[in-house]
Amino acid sequence: MQRRSALLALGGSLLAACAPEAKPQFKAVDITGADYAKNFALPDQDGKVRTIADFAGKVVVIFFGYTQCPDVCPTTLTEIAQAKKLLGPDGAKVQGVLITVDPERDTPELLKAYVGNFGPDFIALRGTAEQTAAVAKDFKVFFRRVEGKAPGSYFMEHTASSYVYDPQGRLRLYARYGSGAQALADDIRLLLKG
Repeated sequence: MQRRSALLALGGSLLAACAPEAKPQFKAVDITGADYAKNFALPDQDGKVRTIADFAGKVVVIFFGYTQCPDVCPTTLTEIAQAKKLLGPDGAKVQGVLITVDPERDTPELLKAYVGNFGPDFIALRGTAEQTAAVAKDFKVFFRRVEGKAPGSYFMEHTASSYVYDPQGRLRLYARYGSGAQALADDIRLLLKG
């Protein structure tokens, strides 16, 4: 009887070893294989045109926002910075990228100072109004200018989620706003392993 149990256990473990590897259980929405948001070509805060290929070997977290955003943008960028810290030494393998939806007000100097608040390696991208609209459309990101109460004042409504790319530059995850730094760190850890 013991021998039979041992053979059954051995057979079960051999079958398990032959089973296909389980898909990672991400906390964000897994959009692996999506046919959009595959690349971009926008100048950074120093004027250098960047594409996803510039960050090969890193997990890239892209967020569309603007410097005068009162809540969503600083919260999201803070979560990216906190996730990097939670990853310890692997945090250096994470690239935070802000793409401004307000190129009219977000000058390169302002963007550089703004993203510098979240980490010295954060990057901001700023295109023309036309480039911004084209990249947002490719990413399926909504944004629009909303006039304020004071003459000439306005704010930007925009999609509040992030896109996460694996170290090979493939779009993998759609991270919803407010998911938290720990959830993002856990997902990044899985992408770095895989």
